[in-house]
Order: sequence, then structure tokens, then C-alpha cells
Amino acid sequence: MTESAKLLPQHIAIVMDGNGRWARQRFLPRLAGHSQGVDSLRRCVRACVARGIGVLTVFAFSSENWNRPAEEVSGLMNLLAKALGREVPQLNQDGVRLHFVGEKAGLADSVRQGLEQAERLTAGNQRLVLNVCFNYGGRWDIAQAAARLAAQGQPITEASLHAATALAHVPDPDLVIRTGGEMRISNFLLWQAAYSEFVFSERLWPDFDEAALDQAIASYAGRERRFGRTSEQIQAPQPA
Repeated sequence: MTESAKLLPQHIAIVMDGNGRWARQRFLPRLAGHSQGVDSLRRCVRACVARGIGVLTVFAFSSENWNRPAEEVSGLMNLLAKALGREVPQLNQDGVRLHFVGEKAGLADSVRQGLEQAERLTAGNQRLVLNVCFNYGGRWDIAQAAARLAAQGQPITEASLHAATALAHVPDPDLVIRTGGEMRISNFLLWQAAYSEFVFSERLWPDFDEAALDQAIASYAGRERRFGRTSEQIQAPQPA
């Protein structure tokens, strides 16, 4: 592995924040910001593929977002349905494998079927795993993992709980990015982000482009990840 490859995060997770504020600044309805956010996600996916990132996980709709105005929630569901029809064929062509992570029981049948169809279509792709966290919460993920283990009569340990989480199919994120200037995790990947590096960008999500992604990756590359060890341990020559 080259030195540059070592500095590249293999799993990037993003809290895509700021769509509503982007729209408000332009005197547009909030859904216009969400629509523009889909375009930003498309750019980000292509940039990750081009840079050799293995996994991209995005926070699209949290379990708390149901508390938003009904008109906005309904509009987001319609936007998701349209995005599936428009984006999935190209994602499949680009070698992107889709996973929708979250509680599907509360979704309309048409939405759930669309998610499952997209997962089946892209199941064999290997260039990038795209996890879309939809109706997801980090606390939900930990609770459902513990409940699953309890129902199976299995002991709850760090290893078993990790294996039962909704993102057990990918390694933990190396880098978590939040756009929109807010500095909080907002119930996103509470278990998986224990040792992630964080970058908080002032850019609103619709304005987050390839250059902003590269800035975040460069910030990550300049950090020392110790995982509980000392700097001296990290920097010591490794045996051949």
C-alpha cells in the first residue's frame, strides 16, 4: 500500500446538513434545498468513486425528522421516490452498491419496495458501498442490535453487539463530516464513530463540492490516529 493510500479514509460518513437554510437564503421552499442536496450527493458519490473511497455513509433522514412539518416530510418521501427512479440506474452503471440503513417498518409499502429493489439491482457492485441512513438513529441501531441478541439468547458483548448493528457489513468510519456549521453528532453512528476523525464544514450541504471534500480528506490525512496508544508507539518502526 502506498503512503498516499494509507492517508486516504476508506469509509467516509456525512451528516448532510443545511438544505433548509440554503433554500431560505434564496427565498425558496425548503424542498428546493433538499432537491439541490440530491445533486450534491450525486457529486459526492462520483468524487468518492474517483478517489478510491470504499464506503460512503450519508444521513438522509433521521428518526427524529418525522417531527418536521407534515408537508415537508411528505415532500421528502416524494423526493426519495423520484431520486430512486432517476439516480439508481446511473449508480448501478458506476459500480455503486446501495444499502438503505434504518427502520423500514414505518415506511409506506411503495417506498420500502423501492429501497429493496434498488438494493437488489446494485447488490453485485464493488466500486463503492453507499449506505443511505433513512429513518435511522444511532440509539435505534444500538437498541435493535441488543434486542436481536436478547431474542436469540446470545450474550451481549462489544463484539456481538457490533456484529448485530445495521452497519456491520462495513468497517467503522474513518472520517465523519458534518456540513452546515453545526458541531454535533445528532444521533448519527453513535456506536460506529467511537474512533472516527471529525470535520465540521461551514458550507451548507447543497454547496458542498469536490473541493470541500478534498479539504476534509486533507485534514484527515494530517492527523495522527492513535486508538488509545501513544504517539511514540505509533511512530515506532514496525517489525518486518
